[in-house]
Amino acid sequence: MDNFIPNIPVYLILIFTIITFLQSGLDKLFNWSGNYEWLTGHFKGTFMGGMVSLLLGIILVLEIIVGFAALAGIFTLYVNNDPSLALWSLSLAAITLLMLLFGQRVANDYAGAFTIVGYFMVIIFGIFLITA
Repeated sequence: MDNFIPNIPVYLILIFTIITFLQSGLDKLFNWSGNYEWLTGHFKGTFMGGMVSLLLGIILVLEIIVGFAALAGIFTLYVNNDPSLALWSLSLAAITLLMLLFGQRVANDYAGAFTIVGYFMVIIFGIFLITA
């Protein structure tokens, strides 16, 4: 319990990460056709238009991995006071968000890209807290 109080901001960011990424990944899993249909229109006319199925699958897998890694990161941080898994989960979350940001920019969806920046800032702050 001695390490709980100083790590509260990291725990909260990891919980934020779990909610954000697991919900998004599960939505893609259980509503594949709706996501696929929307993204096909979103990327129509771009070089990514023919790769929607592949890219959607990659993002789905990454989001699920990030969510479960963040959950495991909470456990290892609390039990062992080891932030390694928390750091890896947040780093993978940042990479995933950069991939999503790239897609939004390619699709000329600047409002969507701007939304991702907010998530990215939270994740980067979590990485900062762990590594500082």
